[in-house]
Amino acid sequence: MKKIRLVGIFMMAILLTIAAVACGQQQTTSLKVAEVTRSIFYAPQYVALEKGFFEEEGLDVELNTTWGGDKTMTALLSDGTDIALVGSETSIYVHARGANDPAVNFAQLTQTDGTFLVAREEVKDFQWEDLNDSTFLGQRKGGMPQMVGEFVLKKHGIDPQKNLNLIQNVDYANIPNAFASGTGDYVQLFEPTASIFEQEGIGHIVASFGEESGHVPYTVFMAKESFIKENEEAIKKFTKAIYKAQQWVEAQPAMETAKVIQPYFEDSELDLIATVVDRYKSQGSFATDPILDEEEWNNLKVIMEEAGELPEDVDHSTLVNTSIAEEIISE
Repeated sequence: MKKIRLVGIFMMAILLTIAAVACGQQQTTSLKVAEVTRSIFYAPQYVALEKGFFEEEGLDVELNTTWGGDKTMTALLSDGTDIALVGSETSIYVHARGANDPAVNFAQLTQTDGTFLVAREEVKDFQWEDLNDSTFLGQRKGGMPQMVGEFVLKKHGIDPQKNLNLIQNVDYANIPNAFASGTGDYVQLFEPTASIFEQEGIGHIVASFGEESGHVPYTVFMAKESFIKENEEAIKKFTKAIYKAQQWVEAQPAMETAKVIQPYFEDSELDLIATVVDRYKSQGSFATDPILDEEEWNNLKVIMEEAGELPEDVDHSTLVNTSIAEEIISE
């Protein structure tokens, strides 16, 4: 009888374990995320994926790169993705067009501009006025890189339209190739492209737009308002994983972050990735929590207004949801 009882208990334990596993599998939530580009600038996102922070929250996250703000927002608005990682300015553009289901910013990933000014020739003791009368290969008109770029140039007394030969008609994905092929004296580039060009002798990093621009909600996770309402628990879990990754990146040496995210940058050497991570950390580009505060939102609108791209004045409370991030941080 004792053996039978033990066997029964053993079988019950097995059944309970199987049931728990099955229950866990049933509770896994799939989320599609579209990132505007692939960049070391987004290191915490890749850390969350590689360190299993999403899995710990019961999420199965599928990441796709959509290469450009317009394509990313098209994917979001057409339900081609659940969450978009893109500049906050896009949510204002969508709102201004009278969207019935606006894109709402719920978790900030980066808080400065992520581009660097690269000169074709080596410039000793670079001064911003050196740009006058040069050919400047800029970013897409109306996008955050271009707007911040113009904001910084004007801050240094340079009118992009009058003092530069400004080129803005090159597709976002082709800007590096255009510069490498000989177009422009200066170009505004993200990492790791800027450092790769410097390493290969194609150009030389002479300044950081991120250091000059101040804090702005440069890259933010957003979703349609209806999706957030209908999937609040999944959004909360997603934000919790991102926050965990942000804290991890902040606490770890740049080389440790580089080792974790290297699979996303297979063509870049580990030392180069670490250099870029350290550069972004030192200038405070990685947000250390997911809260997009009102001051940053207002800075964004100032930059957009300066660039002539602010279609309407939209309050922070209209397109930003901080309640989820605040709840996560307070736990």
